[in-house]
Amino acid sequence: MSSNPAGPPSTEAPMGGHPRRWAILGVLVVSLLVVVLDNTVLNVAMKTISDPEAGLGASQSQLAWAINSYTLVFAGLLFTFGVLGDRIGRRKMLVAGMAIFGLASLISAFATTPDQLIWARAGMGIGAAGILPATLSIISNVFDPRERGKAIGLWAGAVGLGAAIGPVLGGFLLENFWWGSVFLINVPVVVIGLIAIFALVPESKDPKPSKLDVVGVLMSIVGLTLLTYGIIEGGDSGDWGQFTVWGSLAGAVVVLTAFVLYERRIPNPALDVSLFRNRTFSGATATIGLVFFAAMGLMFFFAFYLQAVHALSPIQTGLLFVPFAAAQLIFAPRSAAMVKKYGGRAVSATGMAIVTASFLVYLTFDENTPMWLVGVMFFVQGAGMANVMPPATEAVQASVPREKAGVGSAVSNTIRQVGGALGVAVLGSVLSQIYRDEITPSLSALPEAARETASSSIMTTYAVAEQAGPAGQSLIEPANAAFISAMHTTTIAAAVIAGFGVLVSWVLLPGRKTERPTEPETPPSVEPVLVEA
Repeated sequence: MSSNPAGPPSTEAPMGGHPRRWAILGVLVVSLLVVVLDNTVLNVAMKTISDPEAGLGASQSQLAWAINSYTLVFAGLLFTFGVLGDRIGRRKMLVAGMAIFGLASLISAFATTPDQLIWARAGMGIGAAGILPATLSIISNVFDPRERGKAIGLWAGAVGLGAAIGPVLGGFLLENFWWGSVFLINVPVVVIGLIAIFALVPESKDPKPSKLDVVGVLMSIVGLTLLTYGIIEGGDSGDWGQFTVWGSLAGAVVVLTAFVLYERRIPNPALDVSLFRNRTFSGATATIGLVFFAAMGLMFFFAFYLQAVHALSPIQTGLLFVPFAAAQLIFAPRSAAMVKKYGGRAVSATGMAIVTASFLVYLTFDENTPMWLVGVMFFVQGAGMANVMPPATEAVQASVPREKAGVGSAVSNTIRQVGGALGVAVLGSVLSQIYRDEITPSLSALPEAARETASSSIMTTYAVAEQAGPAGQSLIEPANAAFISAMHTTTIAAAVIAGFGVLVSWVLLPGRKTERPTEPETPPSVEPVLVEA
């Protein structure tokens, strides 16, 4: 490969790798850092964004959409943008992704309504889908196979460190600046990254790129959006019989069924559904989807529990999320040795059991729970997830032919994103429904319009109570009690999902075994766990 960034495209790393490969790795880490920071600061900022005075007055359903508009677009475009990068040039795709992400971050920072924020976040999802696959493809291209494992390990470790720093940085920004600063911080990182990309990163292409499945991508995004909209709208309104709810859900079933049938019949599908005929592949991707469904759904409301019920500041909330990321940094690198000794089935099922047990402890949380216990349980949950993801993703890679290693990784990443989005939608809707049912009797003295507003979330109840003056303080205790009741019910649902994941892992993942297909030279499975915490 030519070391001149403007030189002719290369398709494989020279012996020994690119002469500036380690500097290029640093650039790629910076590029991906914006995605990691965005994934980890938003939940810390949700209380502030929902505040009518300090933020946008976003409802709980709008906050769910602020998360899911990003996640669904990211998941829907991830595979296609990887293929597109192979076709037009990986550096071009990385530059485009960074530019789109930076512009959308700037728009998010200065959004004046929740709807503007939701659309801007969707734009950030487009950018992120261009960034993530390009970084791993470029690493594969500039590093000699003998160094790739080390390079990807450093990439994943640095990103994991970013995931730990993100909540604290978000808390610091919220305490010293306005809510938009958590998005604006991405802009200088993007600018620095773009300068470094143009200076250091070489262009490369796949000489035989796959064809794009535009129809499949559009069908998947439409189907998942309809499904998510129906779930969130049903929970937000409390009326599952209205046409906008059941019509959206019925439309989702039709579109997603058509999507699967279409993908089975074309030569270059966006989602290779034939892979799911493999028992191990299905079990591994199901495990990934289930753990992210449960974890993302719980993380969605924990910021409200900490900042509303316990009145913690944003930076205190961010510090409490650090043990979750720290546990992954500690235990994820050690999971490979555990898998070698005990097998992927035992390690993944044990990790899911630990996650389930942590959820059951969350059922004891109330207004008086000490914060040290919250931090300890976040650490335990993080340790559990650190022993679920590596064996599950390794099982994905081991269960597909070598030539489909990239496809297997793309599918597992997509399932991870979709599982997280549906977790926020479903568990967020459960929380909304239960909270509304629990708080409504305490709002009988309010005018009808105020009752409707106050019942939508704990933050709107707090806002109505503040506007009512001293008389409104009587709503705070019932609001906290209603939220904790709703949180407990939602946690039970998450624990059931995670418990089902234990069963799936144990039944479908491979044991300590046996023969496996040859591992790919560059395992894409080392991507870190990016939970929006």
